[in-house]
Amino acid sequence: MDFVLGLAGCIASMLILLPLAHRLGWYDHPDAGRKQHATPTPFVGGLAVAMGALFAVAVLKLDGGDPRALRALGGAGLLLLVTGVLDDLYDPHWRWRIAAQVLAALILVYGGGLSVNHIGTVFGHPIDSLGGLSVPFTVFMIVALINALNMADGADGLTGTVVFVGLSMFAAAALYAGDPALFAVLAAVAGSVLGFLVFNLRRPGLPRARVFLGNGGSALLGLVIAWASLRLTQNPAHPVTAVLLPWLLVPPVVDAVVLVLRRCAQGQSPFAADRNHMHHFMLDAGFSPTQIALALGGLSLGLGGAAALALRGNWLDHTALVLLYVAMTVAWFLLTWRRERAVAFFAAIHQRGRLSVRSRAAENPSDNVDSLAADRSGG
Repeated sequence: MDFVLGLAGCIASMLILLPLAHRLGWYDHPDAGRKQHATPTPFVGGLAVAMGALFAVAVLKLDGGDPRALRALGGAGLLLLVTGVLDDLYDPHWRWRIAAQVLAALILVYGGGLSVNHIGTVFGHPIDSLGGLSVPFTVFMIVALINALNMADGADGLTGTVVFVGLSMFAAAALYAGDPALFAVLAAVAGSVLGFLVFNLRRPGLPRARVFLGNGGSALLGLVIAWASLRLTQNPAHPVTAVLLPWLLVPPVVDAVVLVLRRCAQGQSPFAADRNHMHHFMLDAGFSPTQIALALGGLSLGLGGAAALALRGNWLDHTALVLLYVAMTVAWFLLTWRRERAVAFFAAIHQRGRLSVRSRAAENPSDNVDSLAADRSGG
């Protein structure tokens, strides 16, 4: 019911907000640089997601198991949504956006009582308290997650799909942790995100996105992910280890970390605009936006599920997971240092996939008409 109400609430909100956005001129306009869309597109998707989730929470009187933390999420989310709309309309300096994100993080810390203290046992040493570093580390983590998702919001359906997969895994973790109240809230938000994807993910009948998240929407989803992370890992029982969390959002997190490191190494601002994100490499290699969204969403699900099973089955410990994550990040850094090498890497994967589809179609022509049509259309 939580999921269904979130889905229905978002779709209903979208049907109200889209005509309003057209009337007010709330559009994300294309440019010749980073943005791939061809026509001005409303950026009210984040507002619709927030309204859909709020509808489900209000109807079902959900409290997430901690009313104080949920109220803090609502206040911080409202701040980011308002800031995002102003950012989309007037494009202020990035420092204002970061200041709003820091303030939102502090609302979660001091208004919601959420902060990072327990990390787990890494390299043989249990980390159960960060002391005076707790608040700075928490703020950094929240701001980093918000910006990682904002950076990933560059292809139709991508951020929504990755967040939907991530929220689904977080909801499953909440059930595992014995927290049905948190599960209900996460299910409501996941349903609302799926409602957004109805209007944003390209598919037959929808050749381009009708709406974008906007900067406020991507920031809100990053905040929700950070909030869920803190709720799951920073409680007395510690049923879910903090070491697992980065594995549930590998593509946006690793891509953002490497992008910032590469820009700094090349003497650029970490917030400089360019076309060196993972989805840009894939677009240039021939992948369609829908293929990118589904591929990276599937990668998130596969890596997150594998890491959870490895911990559950005691196949890997915390230290091994940390080392694997670092190795994966280093490998991505080396691969993408030269842009043409990264594009060639994805072009080879894309070509192999096309050949595989054609091979299956040749073996079973009557069963693969739809697959071939999708391959030719790129969706």
